[in-house]
Amino acid sequence: MPALPSRLYTLVFALIMSGLMSLLMSAVITFINTGFDGGFMWRWASAWVVAWVVAFPLVSVIAPLSHRLTRKFVSAPDA
Repeated sequence: MPALPSRLYTLVFALIMSGLMSLLMSAVITFINTGFDGGFMWRWASAWVVAWVVAFPLVSVIAPLSHRLTRKFVSAPDA
């Protein structure tokens, strides 16, 4: 698979991170709130779509801030 241009790194990171986190968190919260039964997958999928729509722009905005704060608390690796 050919690599995407480096200028898309932040966008791809936000897409993947928001997708995975919203997928996992919506599963946990849906299970806690409604349990696992025949309609679980439909409820989870519905919740995940809503969560991802919210999470993607939030991660896009918050990730750079998170990187800056992390660099303040963690020393750079030795080169």
